[in-house]
Amino acid sequence: MNIIIAGGTGFLGQELSKWFRRKGHTVHILTRKPQYRDDHYWDARSTGPWQQLLEGCDVLINMTGKSVDCRYTEANKKAILQSRIDSTTVLQQAIDQCSHPPKLWLNASSATIYIHAETQQMTETSGITGDDFSMNICKQWEAALFNKANPQTRKVALRTSIVLGNEGGAFPKFKQITRLGLGGAQGRGKQMMSWIHIADFCAAVAFIIAQEQISGPVNITAPTPVSNQQFMQQLRKRCHIPFGLPAPVSIMEIAAVLLGTETELMLKSRNVVPMRLLQEGFTFQYPAIDQAMEQLIP
Repeated sequence: MNIIIAGGTGFLGQELSKWFRRKGHTVHILTRKPQYRDDHYWDARSTGPWQQLLEGCDVLINMTGKSVDCRYTEANKKAILQSRIDSTTVLQQAIDQCSHPPKLWLNASSATIYIHAETQQMTETSGITGDDFSMNICKQWEAALFNKANPQTRKVALRTSIVLGNEGGAFPKFKQITRLGLGGAQGRGKQMMSWIHIADFCAAVAFIIAQEQISGPVNITAPTPVSNQQFMQQLRKRCHIPFGLPAPVSIMEIAAVLLGTETELMLKSRNVVPMRLLQEGFTFQYPAIDQAMEQLIP
């Protein structure tokens, strides 16, 4: 296959490119800072020579977007929204100009599109979306993908949870604070954490590519969400750290300011399950958190 990954220099983009290259596929990366032969410059806002790569390609994967791991100042909120909407919009413009558009367009989204839920599980059909900054970002992001039909291009929004891997994302930070003795529950510890092992993330993307009947939003999460308390307990166990100081909300608010982030990233309950993947027959290599932790921290 000929695969184009926009925003392919981040953690997930890099892991996907390595995954598909190991399988023998051709992968081209759209990035602001080309370094390698298969890197191509784009600014994620305007069309350019990179458009030629889309002509006749098999799969377009858009992972572009400013990290939400920051303070939600007005400037940062604007940049978070624009980076997602602008990149999706310009890809739509480029596809509209193709004589032979991509067969499949996978666009990043987030499991944060669903409301805070500790007991009710969110699926693609029963999940409830609400009205706050993060949820509205996701809704506008998906609208930019789906607001125009392209008969020759199948479209999928990847509603992805926290992806656990040692090469990037949130997991190395979790390990660090745990080894410093700070790996207790955050807040009440009752908030649910939807998560997925990086290997299952890549395999799920490959599965969606192969299953031509899949379109629309798809939850990319493991089938077993756990509470924050359970997640941190498993992490302490794998790190051989018997105790972790808990972090009350008041302390987290202060720490978030010092670290330049937002407490929502840890305190919102994301109780999301991958109903569509399970219905279509996807098999998870790491369906339970203890299995994932065991592989990531031998």
